[in-house]
Amino acid sequence: MAQPLGNSRNEPGSHSLQLTFEDNRSLQLLCGEQNAHLKTIERQLGVRLHLRGNQITVSGARAEAEICERLLGELLDLIRRGYPLYESDILFAIQVLRDNINRRLGDIFLDQVFIASNKKTISPKSVKQKEYIDSIRSHDIVFGIGPAGTGKTYLAMATAVAALTKELVRRIVLVRPAVEAGEKLGFLPGDLAEKVNPYLRPLYDALHDMMDFERASNLILRGVIEVAPLAFMRGRTLNDSFVILDEAQNTTAEQMKMFLTRLGLGSKAVITGDITQIDLPENKPSGLVEAIGLLQGVNGISMVHFTKRDVVRHRLVQDIIEAYEKYEKAKPPTTRDAERS
Repeated sequence: MAQPLGNSRNEPGSHSLQLTFEDNRSLQLLCGEQNAHLKTIERQLGVRLHLRGNQITVSGARAEAEICERLLGELLDLIRRGYPLYESDILFAIQVLRDNINRRLGDIFLDQVFIASNKKTISPKSVKQKEYIDSIRSHDIVFGIGPAGTGKTYLAMATAVAALTKELVRRIVLVRPAVEAGEKLGFLPGDLAEKVNPYLRPLYDALHDMMDFERASNLILRGVIEVAPLAFMRGRTLNDSFVILDEAQNTTAEQMKMFLTRLGLGSKAVITGDITQIDLPENKPSGLVEAIGLLQGVNGISMVHFTKRDVVRHRLVQDIIEAYEKYEKAKPPTTRDAERS
């Protein structure tokens, strides 16, 4: 498929190669509308791509040119296997191949977790997300730990809805601690349920992204899907359920123990959180941090640690997380910092 052309004379150290494609329809999808996909690859890898007929010439530094060659081949394979290619997929694919050029993108991108009501296919977009999904499938309790934007809650939700659709569980229970982060619940209008509802909004948003509003509302009304604050879990036993505890870094040690001991027969639990975003008072240790230390290595429990490299939101989110990490490291250590370490 690829024929190296040798080093370019006008750019010392550069490398050129020529790729020939036999399937014109797949090549069109690979290039994108008005070659938008090729332009994205050029920007991200710092290479130059020239399309002529059914050939693409790649020019650039040897390492980037080799990644580009591998990328084009892997993306073409995805397209031939029916994968709808978007710009975001190209960005994720480049990051995967930069970490390991021999990685097969199909092993990650073609793992269909769930197909949403809008026909959108939900699948992992990074090696770590793939590990996370596999862990949820093979373990009864999974901790997803890492920064915002890594897909911890969204993928857990997709896996839960898929399990419900396949009748592997009878209900989904979505839980969040209602922690006052700079605001007092007592000043909010309404009864307790109305006061805590804003804390549960992100769970509703993720749910409605996967199924139409009418179906989701009907399942909630019937109790098949329950969205509740953590305090409502006390005294219950959850059988045949897929339970997700979101924002777990804001649970106390007592709350985390209470939650983990609610799990009944035929149930799974996914606990997600970011230990750099603890909103508890300084004198209250995080239940998530304690659980990570206590349960590490327990058979049947998996812990998946995400980093900023796994962020799948806007490209600036990684830079924002990195900037805050540098800022936190430069500050004098606090009691909370000692707990996180």
